[in-house]
Amino acid sequence: MSTEEILTQPANPAGVNLKKVAIVCCAVGIWFLPLVWINPVAYAVLTIAGLAFGMMLFMVASGMTIIFGLMDILNMAHGALFAFGAYVGGYWMLNLLEQLGWVEWGTEAQSIGSFLIAIAAGGLAGALLGFLVERIIIRNVYGDHLKQIMITMGVLYLMTEVIKIVWGANPEVVLVPMAFQGSIDVYDVIINKFRIVAIIVGLLIFGGIQLVLLKTKLGLIVRAGVENREAIQVTGYNINRVFTGVFTAGSALAGIGGTMWCVFQQQVFPEIGLENIIFAMIVVIIGGLGSVTGSFLGALIVGLSFNYVAFLLPKLALGVNILIMAIILLIRPWGLLGKE
Repeated sequence: MSTEEILTQPANPAGVNLKKVAIVCCAVGIWFLPLVWINPVAYAVLTIAGLAFGMMLFMVASGMTIIFGLMDILNMAHGALFAFGAYVGGYWMLNLLEQLGWVEWGTEAQSIGSFLIAIAAGGLAGALLGFLVERIIIRNVYGDHLKQIMITMGVLYLMTEVIKIVWGANPEVVLVPMAFQGSIDVYDVIINKFRIVAIIVGLLIFGGIQLVLLKTKLGLIVRAGVENREAIQVTGYNINRVFTGVFTAGSALAGIGGTMWCVFQQQVFPEIGLENIIFAMIVVIIGGLGSVTGSFLGALIVGLSFNYVAFLLPKLALGVNILIMAIILLIRPWGLLGKE
């Protein structure tokens, strides 16, 4: 397919892939099985918690899958961007705003405002660090996956040590804005307020990504640039600048995910990026490398299965996601919605 055809073709061609629809329906429907062993109230609580967990995993994995799908870069430094955003947005910024009396003791508007500022700070921190990583390091290893993995893993471990130097090696308590503290009771189903926020933010991010990639000229240019960089440059677009922007946007998503995660867990520690990069990789592999919708579905699968199994068989909670990933790869080596 020529670059001109890629730029002019509809973002969402006519016709529905029934096979993919069937896969999505089966992947979603199977999570009603725990109702056999769990009473409906407990199931509802676990489902909402799992959805919130999945949405936060998607925030992390979405940036990774965008960078790989559109730039063909295996970025293991994504965990460093996640951790940096968590410390800057979730820890430093919220503590700074608490000194103004906004976070835990301010009005509802002030507490919500402090949360939005923290997310913005975390996203900006991730974006700035990602911009530097792409310009200084990644640009020199385009097209070489082995070098990308090795050098970005080095960045991940280096940033973990830098965080220890700046903020210390011990875990730190993260404040939860007053407006999101506590729970609400809906027909005996206790729902943590921040879990609702996580679900809403995750859905907004998913919708925003799809809107940009499928409905804007920028999305078409980026997708065409993946197919043929030289042809895009000939038409007058600076593809290097576009790819830098994509990498920066993906890094900002990692920073936002880090902020959300540490507020949800109410703590942050230097190895938070190392731990969560594993979950992000599982999500991306299950969904299919480069598929945003696949990562969204994979995040829900991981979040729900972790919660259900943690309730029924706690010792198998982490292992079940690895098992799911192995089964999916045996059936579809390219992931649920990845390209064959």
